[in-house]
Amino acid sequence: MSTEAKLDILTRINRAATAEDRPVQRVPVRSSPHPSAAIVQQFAEYASEYRAHVVQTCRAQLPQALRALLAQRGSERVALPQDLPAEWLPADLSVLRDQPGTTDLTTVQAVITGCAVAIAETGTVVLDHGVGQGRRALTLVPDHHICVIWEAQVVESVPEAVARLESSVLRGQPLTWISGPSATSDIELSRVEGVHGPRVLDLLLVREAPAALPLVSDGGEMQSALPAKVDESRDTAPDHTMS
Repeated sequence: MSTEAKLDILTRINRAATAEDRPVQRVPVRSSPHPSAAIVQQFAEYASEYRAHVVQTCRAQLPQALRALLAQRGSERVALPQDLPAEWLPADLSVLRDQPGTTDLTTVQAVITGCAVAIAETGTVVLDHGVGQGRRALTLVPDHHICVIWEAQVVESVPEAVARLESSVLRGQPLTWISGPSATSDIELSRVEGVHGPRVLDLLLVREAPAALPLVSDGGEMQSALPAKVDESRDTAPDHTMS
């Protein structure tokens, strides 16, 4: 690098360092103008492209849908956050309420949680580990994660999601960003599943009213309100990422 170029760079740095601080002008985050149904459908389609298994149901059918997913995966030892609402669950389902420091998560086959927000444009679910979501380890150690997402929690864009998460961040809560079941690969592109989180991710999209439910794309197949058997031989990709 020439002396003249170095001088130019150092001069710019010096000017920037001595310049008066200017307040950052932040553009307000606006809610999406698109219909809620379209945003929810986009989330379902994009999440399924990440090899998540997406099922749409209504509040009244939520316990039935959970039972079907657990039976379908053969998950018998199920853990829950302490504050997960009991009305979400089948009445006769045997579950283990997580107790940090006591519960051995390595013996748990599946976990059921809620979430903080879901993002349509990326197919991502975010947990802030608040009510109904449990500690971070609870959703990273078991091999099967069922996440209950209410349609009102689905937003279109990342900025909208970040705005909803602001209070969680200010309280110092950890965030777990989930885009599909866990999978990673080395420099030779050899895929390894389940290293950083569950190998199986089921997303239950729940609406309040028992209206007619649209079909949902699940990795190229169309899935109706209650789940059918999933082809476990499919590749699973991207990963649970954490911040």
